[in-house]
Amino acid sequence: MFNKSLLLALYFFLSFFPGMANSSNSLPEIGTVGAATLTIEKEKEFGWAFRLMANQSLPIIHDPVLNQYINELGQSLVSHAESVRMPFDFFLIEDNEINAAAFLGGNIKIHTGLFLYATNESELASVIAHEIAHITQRHLARMLEQQSTRTPASLAAMAGSILLTLVSPAAGMAALTTTMAVSIQSQINYTRMNEYEADRIGIQTLVDAGYDPNGMAQFFGKLAEKYKYASLPPQMLSTHPLPEARLSEARLRASQYKTKNYTNSLDYQLSKVRITVRYSNINPTSAINLYESQLKNKKYQIKEAALYGLALAYFENKNFLQAQNIIDGLLKTQPDEPFYIDLATDTALALHKADEIIERLQQLYKKLPENPVYTINLVAALQENKRYADAEKILELFIRSHPRYILAHIIAIDLYRLLNNRAKEHASKAQYLALQGRFREAIQEVGNALIYTENPLDKARYAATMEGYQKDDLRLKALTK
Repeated sequence: MFNKSLLLALYFFLSFFPGMANSSNSLPEIGTVGAATLTIEKEKEFGWAFRLMANQSLPIIHDPVLNQYINELGQSLVSHAESVRMPFDFFLIEDNEINAAAFLGGNIKIHTGLFLYATNESELASVIAHEIAHITQRHLARMLEQQSTRTPASLAAMAGSILLTLVSPAAGMAALTTTMAVSIQSQINYTRMNEYEADRIGIQTLVDAGYDPNGMAQFFGKLAEKYKYASLPPQMLSTHPLPEARLSEARLRASQYKTKNYTNSLDYQLSKVRITVRYSNINPTSAINLYESQLKNKKYQIKEAALYGLALAYFENKNFLQAQNIIDGLLKTQPDEPFYIDLATDTALALHKADEIIERLQQLYKKLPENPVYTINLVAALQENKRYADAEKILELFIRSHPRYILAHIIAIDLYRLLNNRAKEHASKAQYLALQGRFREAIQEVGNALIYTENPLDKARYAATMEGYQKDDLRLKALTK
């Protein structure tokens, strides 16, 4: 049997930090080796399976504001990348480790720790641009092709093994023996070249998207300096050292671009603040002290971000009126800022003043009905106000155009329970389970929906859904066996 831990180790050589120097400005001739054995369509299939398993096993953050930010940032970079042959999907993992990783099928996971460590948006974007390059250059596909010529395992079996272990990297790495480590030594040079290729292409993408080319070198430099003598460095640095040659090359490439002033991104700072208060280890009292101190001593990059942090901290400490006072002031300057709108909704609902926020949300929703932040918050406010039918109408339209938006399905389950619509409650549970690859359970929930509905059209729709889940179950098993 092919060893899954070995495959996992091979995958992580494609992660963010390893490398050997290659100072040439031109890209190496890589050909289309990966494409010969792992087609784009097959890669998309593995990407689909990976995302289902990630939804089930990883601590993915279902935060509409952060999800909107990270996808807008990611898609902006993708729009300036070359050789894009598939859609990209960016998602956040609640994990303080400084990490990001790419997988087959355009999937890029980003740890919250990356936000906490990056100083500005260009540094964060440089990491994401690097991961995008891994996918556009099909590094993992090419590595799998190379390995398939050296082992008795099929390409599909190896990809499936990586997929199964990728959602639990620590366990996979811990299982490596000395013998396995020796057996993968021959792959280090190959994957280090991938790293340098991803750096070169990533910096170009970074510049083309309007970010500071120094972002990558600055991030590398800070990381190398901070953990130079650390006995317990971040997971990625512990397995993949960051050589000085790679830092030098990143600095050299950045110096080749014209110098200009880059403005600090408010949305990045708001994201960093939101992650600090809601998704890190800080307690509300400490968060209040942190942002009060920043404001008092003017130790902030953007004042509005520090105020937002204080409002969030007050909210988490259940000081809802203080939070509302600050967020109302911020909304006067930027009345449609999603970060402010989301917190304003939270405070209004906590103070049982849903009416006060519904009108504002309706106006924003009318302008941008596809905006997840406005839609989800409007549904939540309407539900709190017991306007269940109105909430249902908006939520159904949103799910129709955003079928993979897990938070919407979670809300739908609760909403249909309140409406005492057992058929749609079970159907919503089925959709939620299906997005985690739990197709057998999803089939059972659709069966329950069939029992509770008398509508012929709904019966036909649920029967078709059940058949689709049965096919998807077989499809997933074929990819992971």
